[in-house]
Amino acid sequence: MCYRIPVKMKFENILEEIDGFGSFQLITIVLLCAPRIVLPCHFLLNNFIAASPPHHCDISSLGDGGLFRNLSEEQRLTVSLPVRDDGPESCEMFAEPQFQLLANSSNRTGLRTVHCRSGWVYDNSTFTSTLATEWNLVCERRSLTQTTGTIFFLGVMIGGIAFGFFSDKYGRKNTLLASYIMATVFGFCSAFANSYVVFAVLRFLTGFGLTGISIIAIVLSIEWVDTDHRSFIGVIGSLSWSVGNMLLAGLAFLVNDWRSLIMTVTAPLGFAILTWWWIPESARWLLAHGKVEKAKFYLDRCAKLNKRHKLSPKLKLETLSTIERQDTNYTYLDLIKTPKMRRLTLLMGIVWYGVASTYYGISLNISGLGLNMYLTHFIYAAIEVPAKLMVFCFLNIIGRRKCQAGTLLLTGTCIAINIFLPQDLWHVRIVIAILGKGLSEASFTTVFLYTTELYPTVVRQNGLGYTIFVSRLGVSVAPLILLLEDVWTLLPQVIICSVAIVSGLVALLLPETLKEKLPETIEDIEKPKLLNNTRKPRCGNVLAPSGGSVEVDTK
Repeated sequence: MCYRIPVKMKFENILEEIDGFGSFQLITIVLLCAPRIVLPCHFLLNNFIAASPPHHCDISSLGDGGLFRNLSEEQRLTVSLPVRDDGPESCEMFAEPQFQLLANSSNRTGLRTVHCRSGWVYDNSTFTSTLATEWNLVCERRSLTQTTGTIFFLGVMIGGIAFGFFSDKYGRKNTLLASYIMATVFGFCSAFANSYVVFAVLRFLTGFGLTGISIIAIVLSIEWVDTDHRSFIGVIGSLSWSVGNMLLAGLAFLVNDWRSLIMTVTAPLGFAILTWWWIPESARWLLAHGKVEKAKFYLDRCAKLNKRHKLSPKLKLETLSTIERQDTNYTYLDLIKTPKMRRLTLLMGIVWYGVASTYYGISLNISGLGLNMYLTHFIYAAIEVPAKLMVFCFLNIIGRRKCQAGTLLLTGTCIAINIFLPQDLWHVRIVIAILGKGLSEASFTTVFLYTTELYPTVVRQNGLGYTIFVSRLGVSVAPLILLLEDVWTLLPQVIICSVAIVSGLVALLLPETLKEKLPETIEDIEKPKLLNNTRKPRCGNVLAPSGGSVEVDTK
């Protein structure tokens, strides 16, 4: 017996006709690469602009006396500064010059010290200027350098909520332009800040603007490709992050002044603004908001670039208007109104928090390997390329859920191994640390694709905006977690390891999306999955191309 069941035409059916993976999609990816290259240059910029070079108290004011003035520079340091194992004390000086140390420099016990009275002298061999040298953010103020990173990611966190909402309400393309302009203006302005407070505010606004690029570029890319190529677009597109990350190491090595470095890494956004005109709007979003004629314009352009015929006459505007159309204005509240959406939102929040805090907890600790900071940063960035290619293979073999959980659990395992490995096995520790960094990036690559596939079109940007908010909450805390090494050296690693393992276990509770069509409405999430029948239907067509009905065999 056969029953006719009405079905609504899906966007994937249109992509099959105009080619869901052709020149149009590749051009879109290329146009979105330039701004995505800028993202790691700003997100990890604090490693270099906030670096604290070797320094000691400025003792030049003590040279007024005749005896002191006749001493060599080395002798002045000897009688003025306490000495540690790695050189002169950074934050203290003797209350009075200790001239007896010229004869017996080993007897330094019991000598009274005070905080630096006249500022500091910095070693400029590595950096011409940093935030620390510009505003003396050292000693008791050294936490302010890490605080700039926290403030930046707070901007990213708030931006995730704002741009997620605006992108779903006003469109991907227009919101992306606003993101380009904000990030460019505030990025350049921050290079001319004349005080720490002004700089912190401008970095907050820069992070806010950059978030739009972060969440819109990936969604816009995924919404234009067919089901079989989503993982390819998600992974290959994310390689622009790795390119930018490696580029940052080279730029920071060549540009030693923090103001010049900020302008250098912001400059590519000017090119992004020029190329914005050629970026297409999401046809999915246009159809969902009833903008049928505009959607058809982009669909015809896609067909032309992919060397396919324009949409067949049977796909009239009336037919297109039934695809993904929604008459409700969705907000963030829709992420928690229904049971399955509420569960999905909770689980994704935990996973994103773990992914982000783990990745940045490792990336911001580039001094942890004991190597040159530029080399360490480059190695950490370079390992991301094979990690992305590896996860691309596994995404289509074992699925998104196992990849997400596996990469997080293995990252936590690598951190745990290094906690217990003795320091003298530094070769092994370096290998394990680099492997953990690669796995953390693989988990980040997976979670962007996974989240885009889990949330329906009507709230996809809202969902991604929410997860960005939660993840940046974790990232904002990451620089502060690293300061806990003053309490116990291993405490930051213990915390990051625990977060990675817990979030990896939570990822196992998420549904699989491999080979699944993108959900369009909240009803697609809430409705029970149809029972997969292993037998082929014996009557009728599986798909009614005009959105009519299908016949299903129920024998």
